[in-house]
Amino acid sequence: MNNASVNDHFSEPIHKPRNSRQVSKNLTIVWFLLPAFVLFCFFVVYPILQSVYYSFFSWKGFGAATDFVGLDNFKGILTDTIFHKAIINSFLIMGLSLTIQLPFSLALALMVGKDLPGRTVFRMIFFMPYVLSEVVVAIMWQGLYQADPTRGLFNAILTLIPGVEAKAWLGDTSSVLACIFVVITWKYFGLHMLLYMAGLQSIPPEIEEAARIDGANGIQLLRYITIPLLLNTIRTSVYLSMLGSLQVFILVWIMTKGGPVNASEVMSTYMYRFSFVRFLYGYGCAVAIVMLLISLVFSIGYQRVVRQPEYLGAA
Repeated sequence: MNNASVNDHFSEPIHKPRNSRQVSKNLTIVWFLLPAFVLFCFFVVYPILQSVYYSFFSWKGFGAATDFVGLDNFKGILTDTIFHKAIINSFLIMGLSLTIQLPFSLALALMVGKDLPGRTVFRMIFFMPYVLSEVVVAIMWQGLYQADPTRGLFNAILTLIPGVEAKAWLGDTSSVLACIFVVITWKYFGLHMLLYMAGLQSIPPEIEEAARIDGANGIQLLRYITIPLLLNTIRTSVYLSMLGSLQVFILVWIMTKGGPVNASEVMSTYMYRFSFVRFLYGYGCAVAIVMLLISLVFSIGYQRVVRQPEYLGAA
């Protein structure tokens, strides 16, 4: 080998092997994800596994869990009529949210998302309830629903009508769930409205302009352009509303504690009552596992439905 060939050999650039670069890239991703993964395992996975373990014991939360009862806690849950009532109430809230709250949020998003005078002020007012703490909202509405007309705004207005008496809004089994749903809607419709507004802003205005030139009216624009292009946003909103309805707790517990006579009982208040009021932690852990399974079934089922070809084609 002559000097020229030796110089050419050493002057060639040294390329790092492709496999080595890929390994280095994967290690970088792992190092960035590792802190979040550790926190997720510590605060989510470990408590779930611990709840599964304690759900097989009759445990009051003090000392070691030694009284193994097997599936008795789960049998007690599935045969308890109060838990059946809690499931029905949770599904009622879900159904009302999907049929009233979300359409209402979409209608407001269509209104304030257009060239409405003062739309910035309306956006701020509508979104403000979502920013408030659930505890503050529950206490505030509890005061509005007071049965005493001198303390509750709604009854104070109601008694101004001749012949109309004050109503125990939160003390009547026939009205308490509807009253709670009004609060839930007032608290969370701003979030869904914001999601819909973000989806509306992603729709190219040229599409609507072309449709108007072709003679489409407002209803046709909404039906054939706006709604189809908002399907992905609507799916996200529906998904959040479904899971939120199954897990609602603070508003119900502070306002009614599941009463009167379990008329507003939901799964989360049922779990809290047995865990932290009656100190039956083993039974409460079993309720938590049942809630987790119901939420997982809905989540997986919903994802499978929206991934069907007809839904993907509609998007």
